[in-house]
Amino acid sequence: METEEANIDFKLIGERLREERLKKGMSQEELAEKLDVAVGYLSRVERGGTTINLRRLGQVSIILDIPLERLVTGIVKEDKRYLEEDFYEIFKQCSKEKKRLIYNIARIVAGVKFV
Repeated sequence: METEEANIDFKLIGERLREERLKKGMSQEELAEKLDVAVGYLSRVERGGTTINLRRLGQVSIILDIPLERLVTGIVKEDKRYLEEDFYEIFKQCSKEKKRLIYNIARIVAGVKFV
């Protein structure tokens, strides 16, 4: 029986991992040592050249003190900016009429009164 591979963007996960590592001021060597992996492996993960398993990603999350969901999805639900970038990307592709409709719906949902 043939199985389908999950549609996971390991390159994007690697980019997020690198970004968060650099924010913490940590070198690849330091993170690789804490993870007990080769620097070459970590470098390949950050470039998207190899996959990283969930257990190892969980270790990265703990070491870098960031939510696992940030590495996997780029979004943290508790973040004040949750979905803003995604929403903006969708919004900017809409016509002026659709933007006005979305704006009006958002005002209704948010409970903002119309002037």
